[in-house]
Amino acid sequence: MKTAVFKIWRGDAKGGEFRDYTTEVAEGMVVLDAVHEIQRTQAPDLACRWNCKAGKCGSCSAEVNGMPKLMCMTRLSEVPLEKPVTIEPIKAFPVIKDLVTDVSWNFRVKKKIKPFNPRPPDAPDGTWRMQQEDIDRVQEFRKCIECFLCQDVCHVLRDHQMHDKFIGPRFLIHVAALEMHPLDTEDRIEELRSSQGIGYCNITKCCTKVCPESIQITDNGIIPLKERVVDEFYDPLGWFWKGLKRLLNR
Repeated sequence: MKTAVFKIWRGDAKGGEFRDYTTEVAEGMVVLDAVHEIQRTQAPDLACRWNCKAGKCGSCSAEVNGMPKLMCMTRLSEVPLEKPVTIEPIKAFPVIKDLVTDVSWNFRVKKKIKPFNPRPPDAPDGTWRMQQEDIDRVQEFRKCIECFLCQDVCHVLRDHQMHDKFIGPRFLIHVAALEMHPLDTEDRIEELRSSQGIGYCNITKCCTKVCPESIQITDNGIIPLKERVVDEFYDPLGWFWKGLKRLLNR
């Protein structure tokens, strides 16, 4: 056993400050273990959201030494303990108390996205026929645990607070899962361009780097959606081809 110092942000929406806590740490501990030990022995009123402690619920998102991480998946053996370990709430959303933030905006955004709208069944037994490669393409996006680390690290939300114009990488991936589904018939391209603000993303891939599920958010999701928007609204050859098809179909 050895001791380590943790600088944990304490406060609420009105403001706060970092406070130092010294606690014992042991081999195999994660950051969330240290926070729980500090709660148990020194700060029972420390607010911290968590649930599964297995990297699957996405509840314990925080910033550890300035990097958005899941506290339950960040081993202390991977963190330099010779200096204080800073733990603070994610910055893209309002603080409720201590390490807990109000992420309800994300759920309101999700409700505004057009839901899955499948085409009629194409088999006699009332089911569908799909290619495995089409299923594999969207299955990656369904691994999202909604930890909102990608939302936190996105500069459009984190630094510029453009929540009213941009839905963020998590929901661009949600749209991608719908748009690329082989059965879906809904058209979400206009919303991507306008109300969902995909143009604000400059594909720095910071969201991909922090994803605990290793989803290729930028390469496999956002860039293909950007290409669809360009094809629909900004490609003169595409306009010509669509106009020609309309003439031929008369």
